[in-house]
Amino acid sequence: MTTKTKRDYYEVLGVERTCTEVELKSAYRKLAMQYHPDRNPGNAEAEEKFKEASEAYSVLSDANKRASYDRFGHAATNGAGFGGFESVDINDIFGDLFGDLFGAGGRGGRRSRAQRGNDLREDLRLTFEEAVFGVKKQVKIRRFEACEACDGRGLAPGKSATTCSGCQGRGQVRFQQGFFSVARTCPQCQGAGQIITDPCTKCKGDGRLLHERTLDVQVPAGVEDGTRIRYGDQGEAGMNGGPAGDLYVVLHVKEHAFFEREGNDLYCAIPVSFPQLALGTEINVPTIHGDHKLKVPEGTQPGTRFRIRSKGVPVLNSSQKGDLYVEVRAQTPSKLNKRQRELLQELDALSSVENKPQKNLFNKVKDIFG
Repeated sequence: MTTKTKRDYYEVLGVERTCTEVELKSAYRKLAMQYHPDRNPGNAEAEEKFKEASEAYSVLSDANKRASYDRFGHAATNGAGFGGFESVDINDIFGDLFGDLFGAGGRGGRRSRAQRGNDLREDLRLTFEEAVFGVKKQVKIRRFEACEACDGRGLAPGKSATTCSGCQGRGQVRFQQGFFSVARTCPQCQGAGQIITDPCTKCKGDGRLLHERTLDVQVPAGVEDGTRIRYGDQGEAGMNGGPAGDLYVVLHVKEHAFFEREGNDLYCAIPVSFPQLALGTEINVPTIHGDHKLKVPEGTQPGTRFRIRSKGVPVLNSSQKGDLYVEVRAQTPSKLNKRQRELLQELDALSSVENKPQKNLFNKVKDIFG
């Protein structure tokens, strides 16, 4: 590319001549990600645009070179101010970003061999009462734990890891791609910088062994279906001495035959007779905390709901409780003896007399609307 055919560097990066260093770097990052050769293999046009953007950034990112370019233009790159442009280290621009996208290890150098262990999940089934009042249970889990013979290092006793010959212990290998210096994770040691040549005979160098354990689980009062209890560091041991993962116990609560639960409140229905609703009565209501006497006032209508405070489910990690809502439902007898039938017929007759004006009103309405 000759001086005459070169585009203005600011135009190449799509920024104003008054742009800040942050704006300049952001513009270059965007173009470099779009046209990087690793993302456009075999695309000559993308490679050319990538080089063009990198050349522009290598000049404008340097305060002295940018000042010369602003004064002399492209002539500054041909000996008037400075000669050519220097290669740019991709990791200085992108940090760990390109390490994730293109396999480079970032600027961090050698990567630690230690890795956090996996989290584990166990499901625990509870009765309704166990969820309400809390309970202590046991769960069996199978997990990888650090090998006791080598303390999780994976090395035979008295042995140590050797420096990787592929990267000389750096964990990265660098190569030049045009004028760009690119770092990649060493494929020989996977970025650790070291290789185990004398593995532990018990764990075969893995540093972990599979065990079955029984753990105590304390379920607090008031948990709901689907509640997760987290036990830190009770998951699988990490690789190469890394920290253990966590254990999550997921609770599954069986439904109750009588109560329905909504949050910390409970709901139930109690059958009562028509005379009890009409005359009023006092009934025993079963609750999860014992029987409770409920007064039903005279003339209560079927479907009326009564609230009994603090007879619901305990609030998790609190001394408070939800409420119990009791709905009274009229119970119709399926069979009547002779005396019961006579009394009901007499009541119906009396009710008909009392409701006669209302029936006459209905007849008038019926006549009006034909």
